[in-house]
Amino acid sequence: QVQLVESGGGLVQSGESLRLSCTASGFALDSTPMSWVRQAPGKGLEWDSSINSRGHVKQYANFTTGRFTVSRNIAENMLYLQMDSLKPEDTAVYYCDKGWSVLTRTGRGTQVTVSS
Repeated sequence: QVQLVESGGGLVQSGESLRLSCTASGFALDSTPMSWVRQAPGKGLEWDSSINSRGHVKQYANFTTGRFTVSRNIAENMLYLQMDSLKPEDTAVYYCDKGWSVLTRTGRGTQVTVSS
């Protein structure tokens, strides 16, 4: 049974950092590409970043402008999203999901709120 559990969100001030975690179970992270997506209040899902199954190719949405870094720990089957220089417009619920450049969600997500 595939499960994805996101964590690490919180309330931070503009300019601060957060590292989100995604705990995967029921499959191996190195068997599939993975993505991070987010959903801001009142808006649809927005793709943030993807990492391929071998972990050596990463792609980011333009709005991340070098502030976000996706990584993973295969031994722990964990996916991460390091977010630096956060802005109020990054406020959203963040989700991880299987696939490359997807607009889907499986878990409950983790709330990130950035105050100005």
